[in-house]
Amino acid sequence: MAIHLDHTIVPAHDKEKSAKFMAYIMGLEYGGLFGHFAAVKVDEHLSLDFDNRENFQGNHYAFLVTDEDFDAILGRVQGEGLKYGSSPFAQDDMEINHRHGGRGFYFRDENGHSWEFITHTYIKEEMIG
Repeated sequence: MAIHLDHTIVPAHDKEKSAKFMAYIMGLEYGGLFGHFAAVKVDEHLSLDFDNRENFQGNHYAFLVTDEDFDAILGRVQGEGLKYGSSPFAQDDMEINHRHGGRGFYFRDENGHSWEFITHTYIKEEMIG
């Protein structure tokens, strides 16, 4: 049985601005409002549904990407002059990590969310099957 996360709500101070920004960073297209939400379709399974909120805690969103996508995403983060880092506890050391035979980095958006991009999953083989 295949189980996929279909969508998740991403709280934001300005849902359309945040959706457009993350679509740009991830190399995706923002297609406008979808009902109440500013939705960004990540792939055939997942939509990030940005929604306006006044008060919320920052969340963590992690994405497994190809090496090519990693380079492009990191390049856009760097091009925007954003601080990024090699761990959840060092999101501004301007370094990437090389954990689990891959590469990864984190950055925070203006809503306080932590976005992580990795080229190799951290999930151990014995956990999946």
